[in-house]
Amino acid sequence: MSYRPVPLPFERLPEPEMRARARAYADAMQRRRTVRDFSPEPIPEEVLVDAIRAASSAPSGAHQQPWTFVVVSDAELKRRIRAAAEQEEHKSYAGRMSDEWLAALAPLGTDEHKPHLTVAPHLIVVFAQAWGWRDEPDGTRRRVKHYYVDESVGIAVGMLLSALHLAGLATLTHTPSPMAFLREVLGRPENERAYVVIPVGYPADGAQVPDLRRKGVEDVMIRM
Repeated sequence: MSYRPVPLPFERLPEPEMRARARAYADAMQRRRTVRDFSPEPIPEEVLVDAIRAASSAPSGAHQQPWTFVVVSDAELKRRIRAAAEQEEHKSYAGRMSDEWLAALAPLGTDEHKPHLTVAPHLIVVFAQAWGWRDEPDGTRRRVKHYYVDESVGIAVGMLLSALHLAGLATLTHTPSPMAFLREVLGRPENERAYVVIPVGYPADGAQVPDLRRKGVEDVMIRM
């Protein structure tokens, strides 16, 4: 496909509105927390659809959009995912992880048990596509390599978490290692690999989170 530019639809905002929007977004995101105590209460499905629609607008290498968002709501599928994840996590906590790694996790209060995988009403399993298919004019399909896959999917996941938080939902990023079982359980094609599992829902009544401090902007921003 040749380069075919189109006009940019851009609205320049007044500076006071720019500052207000930036401050409001930053303040809202400072209240985002990783949650492990979920309510099984149903959530509006259209919120998930719009959050994924927002995430799929993320920039990607060569605009190849190398992601698939699998929304898992079926109780049996969630049970299978939890069983396989806890099996891998047991191996990790029992010997795969170094003492240094376990010490880093200690303030978070995590262990091999992952009830959130079955309690949360939905899991969003994000898959990264290492390559895709292109339909050629002669009717054949050609395998196409994807570029900057991890970077692209990582940006999309960040936008997804942001959209879900701003919609009033709680989330968790879960990365059992290895995650190959997810492709098998969910019947995904060979060009996809699991990137992250995101339980989504309302927090349970009385939900608790670790007492942690985020780095301030003065700790992470450098002016030059």
